[in-house]
This record gives sequence, C-alpha cells and structure tokens, in this order.
Amino acid sequence: MFQATAYSGNKVNDYEQLLKQLTVLSEDETDTTAILSNASALLNQFLNEVNWVGFYLWKDDELVLGPFQGLPACIRIAYGKGVCGTAIKENKTTRVPDVFEFPGHIACDSASRSEIVVPLTVNNEIYGVLDIDSPIKNRFDETDQIYLEKFVKELEKLIQS
Repeated sequence: MFQATAYSGNKVNDYEQLLKQLTVLSEDETDTTAILSNASALLNQFLNEVNWVGFYLWKDDELVLGPFQGLPACIRIAYGKGVCGTAIKENKTTRVPDVFEFPGHIACDSASRSEIVVPLTVNNEIYGVLDIDSPIKNRFDETDQIYLEKFVKELEKLIQS
C-alpha cells in the first residue's frame, strides 16, 4: 500500500526516495496505463510549484494525451511543435525557463510559465514524453532534469518488461 512520504527537504535525497517509490509502486504491474497513471500521480504529489504533470504518447506520428494530473490539456501535439514535439524531434530533454520565450510554445494552460519535457523510448522507438509545467519561471534546474531523466529511464524499464 502506498502512503505519501514526508520528504527531507534535501532535493537529491528526496529524488532518490521518489525513484524507490516508483519501483515499489509499479513492481509486478504490466499495464502501461496503470503504471503511467500512478507515475503522474506520484510526481504530482512529490513536486511543488507545478500545475500539470503527465504523459503524451506517440501514436500515428503525433503525441496524444495520456495519463496526467492537472487541468484538461491539449489532446494532440504534432511532431516538432511546441515543447513536447520539439523534445521528440530532438530526442532530448527540453527545459524551458520561460515558456513565453519558447518559439511555437503551445499554451494549453495559460498559468504555465516554465516547462520540462523528457522523451520516453521503448525498444529504441519513440514512446512518448513526460511533460511537467509550472506557474513559476525557472522552476526546473539541472538536478530536476537529471532525476526526471532517471525517473523516465525507470519507467522505460517497467514498460518494456
């Protein structure tokens, strides 16, 4: 049974705890929707100052809304469009300190000011992205990026198995 954890306030230690929680929460589960749903809920519970946490999944050459926490969102995002489509096109994490300065930003939630998007690949194929928005400029730093990439790598292993 999962219980919300009181985190220490040490960012690195707390992210390490988050990775352990993801593993425990998802072990022995094979349903991808269930895994991604709990992953988005876990991140939403863990991260402060965020207003949207979720996944877009790659289907028919575009990103389609998957499990998420937050307000209703854009349903489809084209390859190379917005922060999510750019992350897929470049196949790398895209960290945006101020979304209003990102050319072609898609404003699904007008409250969002910064964003981080981490691509997911399964069996060397595009699978989707983890997308996190914040109403705070410069919300995501290098530590967030490193650990969110580790979080996604763990998800990729869970999805492949």
